[in-house]
Parts: sequence; structure tokens; C-alpha cells
Amino acid sequence: MAKEVERKFLVRDEGWRKAVERSVSIIQFYLAISSERSIRLRISDGRAAKLTLKFGSDMRIRDEFEYPVPLAEAREMMGFAVGNVIRKVRHHVRHRGYVYEVDVFNSTLDGLVVAELETKDIVPDDKLPAWLGREVTGELRYSNASLALNGFPELVT
Repeated sequence: MAKEVERKFLVRDEGWRKAVERSVSIIQFYLAISSERSIRLRISDGRAAKLTLKFGSDMRIRDEFEYPVPLAEAREMMGFAVGNVIRKVRHHVRHRGYVYEVDVFNSTLDGLVVAELETKDIVPDDKLPAWLGREVTGELRYSNASLALNGFPELVT
């Protein structure tokens, strides 16, 4: 079992693009979602699939377990998806020794760009990159599970 500290941000501008190390096309969907747990399947670049179980209601620190799943079985399970199937391109961007995952959503979530930072420690705000916008950690409407169930989040000004 691995604990993670996860922070999530809206992305302010395109400044992250020059530091992209690699990109992955992702199709992900949920088989179960509740306030304290989720079961997710993710297909990466159409080549590999992983089942992820997340436990805990704290959006910042949760228990997470991951297991490989045969690709054909993952595709078959997509028929049991709860809510919408999420399609996005995840860009891995390094800044000050940390890797940020910048998700550029498409399909029904086109226009949404969110950056996540998963670490074992808490990164101070003054070490965050300038291209990050407002922090949305803990705002349920920006969780992937909520995006699958509710679609594009209503913007708050």
C-alpha cells in the first residue's frame, strides 16, 4: 500500500509545454464510485491497462492500489462504465525535481486542462511553477470521478 499527497491545479497558460518529457493518451472509466472509494480502469496508449482502487475521503491523502489487467478484458469492462468515459492526453512535466502530470482533456471535457502533483511530501507553494493557476485540491467537481459522473465542472469566478 502506498500513501500519496496529491495536489491539483487548473493550468494558467501554456508555459508547461516546453518542459514536456513524455505524453500518454489515456482512456479511463470507473466501475464504482462512492464518497470514500473508487474502482477505476485506465488504458494507456491503447497498449496497457491498470485497475486502480482508491480508499479514503481526503482528496489530498488516500490509500491506492494498482494492478495490471489484460487489455482485452479492460476493453470489455468499458461496457460497465459508470458515467462518461474520460479521454485525455497526460503530459509529464518536470519542475524543480518534481514531475507534474498535465492532463489535457478532450471529447466532452474539451478545454479543461488540469495539473496534478503526487508526492510523498508536501511541496511548498513558492516551489510551484508559474504556469499553475488556482489550486483545486479537494474541490470534488475537478476529481476524475466527478468528471465521469457530472461532466465539465461549472466554473467559479
